[in-house]
Amino acid sequence: MSVFKIGEAGKNSHAAAQIGTTGDCSPCLSFCTNMRVQKLGIRIMKETIDYYNRNAESFVANTIHADMSDIRNRFLKYVRPGGKILDAGCGSGRDSLAFLKAGYTVEAFDASEELCRIATDYLGFKVECKRFEDLDGSAQYDGIWACASLLHVKGEDLPDIVKRMRVLLKPDGVLYASFKEGKTERIIEGRFFHDMTLDACRSLFLDSGLNVLDLFTSRDVRENSDEITWINIIGQTN
Repeated sequence: MSVFKIGEAGKNSHAAAQIGTTGDCSPCLSFCTNMRVQKLGIRIMKETIDYYNRNAESFVANTIHADMSDIRNRFLKYVRPGGKILDAGCGSGRDSLAFLKAGYTVEAFDASEELCRIATDYLGFKVECKRFEDLDGSAQYDGIWACASLLHVKGEDLPDIVKRMRVLLKPDGVLYASFKEGKTERIIEGRFFHDMTLDACRSLFLDSGLNVLDLFTSRDVRENSDEITWINIIGQTN
């Protein structure tokens, strides 16, 4: 398993930009470094999406039967009964189907074209293919469910994405998100991960204008993955 730490890439890019320079070129170096980091970020996100497109069938087989009912219920107790939920990064469509069966109106999207195709067939309604950066609009959802999806967003981009989600929530609307526990940004076999701690999740939601209703850890419910610890957070608009 190959692991690449993103923070090291930024430092190396800055060092490379400094080699062979003379005089005070700080503004130019800063611009060049930022451009390199931005291009790296774009490539990383593309490779993550490509991973899911290539491995959609196996990913669905590994996750579609994972029992997320306990965490879904912790989320739903704050969501208006029969309300409208956005499944943000829906993957197989597993949780969207559970929300539908519980009497909620559901919309869903994913960044992977292949996962959107599979989830559309599974759910019987169109799953939109888009990224978190494409989110816009006004308050329309009673709940947004971002299960193991925001963990693919780079740390510097997370505040903007969470604020976009907050804007989409109605008054007293609820946002759920989950991350793998840790303090690093890394690439594992082509997928980018941004790990979080309990304190980091709390700060992210509070700084984005969300009240924290619930913050807890859980074990991975997939087969042979129970050694993974997840950070779960539920926030609500004022």
